[in-house]
Amino acid sequence: MSKRIAAKHKIDRRLGVNLWGRAKSPLNKREYAPGMHGATRRKKPTDYGTQLFAKQQLKGYYGSISEKQFLRYYKEASRRPGDTSETLVGILETRLDAVIYRMKFVPTVFAARQFVNHGHILVNGKKVTIPSYLVKEGDVVEVKQASREIPMVMEAANLNERDVPEYLDVDAKAFKGTFVRVPKFAEIPYPVQMQPNLVVEFYSR
Repeated sequence: MSKRIAAKHKIDRRLGVNLWGRAKSPLNKREYAPGMHGATRRKKPTDYGTQLFAKQQLKGYYGSISEKQFLRYYKEASRRPGDTSETLVGILETRLDAVIYRMKFVPTVFAARQFVNHGHILVNGKKVTIPSYLVKEGDVVEVKQASREIPMVMEAANLNERDVPEYLDVDAKAFKGTFVRVPKFAEIPYPVQMQPNLVVEFYSR
């Protein structure tokens, strides 16, 4: 097992949820945190603990975004008009690594980050190597011609555990998709219950 996969499974076990809804998650076999004391009964969390958990869950889902970057997203969301929690998840869904994961060009969010870093993705015909690049409505995202035969890409295309959401328009055969619009929270296909409102409460303390 690679270090990247091991770390991903550790996140699942630490949070106690199958965060990405994957069949290979260790939570499908044992629902407790990693470490020698992982199987002990969890204490009832405080309000702070519940808010912290919601933040860790959302950060983890998008590939364990750094605290500094995540806080920056929160500040940007709170600066914009409207519901801050809705805006926050909308920003997260426009990250390029999240977009290619949703488009099923790669099997995991961790693979998405690596895939972008290695220069396999074009946005509006230009190579972009920054996973946190924010895609805009109408942007066309595609896998480079030379990268379409990579086994990981073929594996992702055949995954049945998730579907492409309606806010993306994808031509799977052409390895190309359009980011149609920023989604509402209710539209985002999280496999577990996310609570971005608690994330807002955490930072608003």
